[in-house]
Parts: sequence; C-alpha cells; structure tokens
Amino acid sequence: MEAKSTTSMGSSLAVPLIQELAKNTPTTVPSRFIVNDEDHVPLISSSEQVLIPVIDMQKLLSGDFMDSELGKLDHACREWGFFQLVNHGVSSSLVEKVKVEIQEFFNLPMKEKEKFWMRPGETEGFGQNFVVSEEQRLDWAYGFTMFTLPAYLRKPHLFPKLPFPLRDTLEAWSAELGNLSQKLLRQMAKALGIDANDVKALFEEAMQTMRMNYYPPCPKPEQVIGFNSHSDASSITILLQLNETAGLQIKKDGMWVPVIPLPDAFIINVGDILEVFTNGIYRSIEHRATVNSTKERLSIATFRTAKLDAELGPAPSLITPTTPAMFRRISMSDYIKGFLSSKLHGKSNVDHLRVQNEDNKGY
Repeated sequence: MEAKSTTSMGSSLAVPLIQELAKNTPTTVPSRFIVNDEDHVPLISSSEQVLIPVIDMQKLLSGDFMDSELGKLDHACREWGFFQLVNHGVSSSLVEKVKVEIQEFFNLPMKEKEKFWMRPGETEGFGQNFVVSEEQRLDWAYGFTMFTLPAYLRKPHLFPKLPFPLRDTLEAWSAELGNLSQKLLRQMAKALGIDANDVKALFEEAMQTMRMNYYPPCPKPEQVIGFNSHSDASSITILLQLNETAGLQIKKDGMWVPVIPLPDAFIINVGDILEVFTNGIYRSIEHRATVNSTKERLSIATFRTAKLDAELGPAPSLITPTTPAMFRRISMSDYIKGFLSSKLHGKSNVDHLRVQNEDNKGY
C-alpha cells in the first residue's frame, strides 16, 4: 500500500525535558508548570471512594453471562465512560515485558533518547504534545508517542529503530490491543443495535496510536498537573499502568474520582470519536493525571481511532426522525489534524462538532 504521511497532521512546540528538570528542582516548581486556581476541581474524599465499573471480557464473549455482561458494558459506557477490563485475553507475560521494557526505555541515557526526539513540525517521538504557544502552562510529564497501525503510517526513524527487545514487544502489543479494541467496539455496537456495516465503514483498518507516559516526582505536586483535564480523541483508549504509583482521575458529577487500577486489568475509556459515532449515547469523559512528591508514575495508552480516509459522524443506523444527528460530519483527516494542532482542554475537540455549534467550526 502506498505510504501516507502524518507529518502535516499537527505539531507541538519543544519544551524543557521534565525528567531532567525534576532532578534539578528539588524544592521549587518553575512558574510555567504551576496550575491556575480554576484547575482545582473538588476531589472526592477517600471516605467516599467510588469504584468504576468492572467488565469481564471472557463473560462478554461467551458463556451464560454474555447478555448480562453486555448490559453491564452498556451501562458503563452510558453512565461512566470508563471501566476496568479483566480477563482481557492478553497474556500476562506480554504485559510484564511491556512494563519492564518501557521502564528501561525511559531510563536510557539522554544521548540515546535524542535519537527519538520529536522533530519540528511533528507530534511523534519523545516530548510533550499539544503545546501551541510559548506562554502555555506545561504539564509535569512527558512521553513517547507514535503511530503504530496501519504499519505504513509508522515514521521510519521511530518504530523501526526502537531498541530490541522493545521493538518486538511493542509490535506484539500493538497487534494484541488492536484486536482487543475491535472486539470491544463490536460489542458496544451490538449493545446499541448499530448496523455492522456502519462499524466496518469507520473502524476497519483503523489508525492506532501509542503513547508511553512518564510523570516524574514533583517537590510540590499540589502546584502542578501531570496531564491536563481532557477527553480523548480516540474511539476507545486502553490504558495500562506500568508501576504502582496512582494518579489517574476521572471527572464524575463535577468531582474528581481517583481510579485505582485492579491487578491484571486494563482501564478502558470512551473517546470523542465513539461519542460522535453513537450520537451522544456513549460519552467521552474528562480525565487527568496527577503526580507524586516522591515516586515516578509510568503508563502506556493505546488509542484506537478510525480509518484515515473515513468520514466521522453519527452511525446512520442510529439516525431516525425522532433521534436526529447531534453532530455534524467531518473527514477523519481534518478531525485528526485539528486535534493534533490544538491545545488539549476539556471536551473542546468534540464540542465543536455538536450541531448546535455549527457556526463555530474552529478548533
């Protein structure tokens, strides 16, 4: 297949390397990283701990519990936009290899990391995404981002040049999570009665992006944010926490709810694409990452989007005279380009597509 370039889809400005900066700021936080008062939303207290739904993939696909588990999945996507997935079918040995080898990747000497640094005008490699101005407040984190599927979208200086055995491990990881995401999308469509052809038109041979996240310790964690509040531009996101340091929080009923990862579970969330595709029945949810004063936090997120040459809009089989389209249609290439070229903030990426915002087409 002829290669298609993702270079022009967006860009992000270069920022200080937070991993090195954190080592040299033992007591203070540089002003560009300090959050504003409006960033502080109430946090649910530990005495009111809320657990997000848990879905069993084995029950979802076979057995006497299939229908009840599908009902649980539907409820999780409607009411939460987040759930933990157990018995997901990805081998524990591959999960452990991913955890160990990504930690080693972030521990590489700076000279080795520079080979994979984000190039001007691009969004892939080591760095911080969604930085559009020199005055923008920065997250207390950085990561490594790259397109993984389809294979022709891969930058030749990134995935093919990764050190062994990480390259082979991520190849297997990308394939496994690609298959898992497609199974989940089919089950979600089944729960809503969406025509299989609608699913195929948007999600067959979908794009997939991977981002490894590193959150260094911060001397004053209450003054910074690891990852700003946002919803994902994906159809679904599959997150694996790589160590024991907690930090993910989701916005539920106006408050921040900490997510405590279950052993051997993936954390799944509905993305903006799925909200549009389901005509708002399943909703993407704002979430953020906080940091720790003494411990680093690592995670890997796999974002399943849609076919690059597809058109994004509500599934035609969901649109009736009594349930009109709530979102306007847009080409996937324009959608991705707008997302990668803008500041990440709340649900702005999907809100501009709502029919009532037809006059406001800017990102």
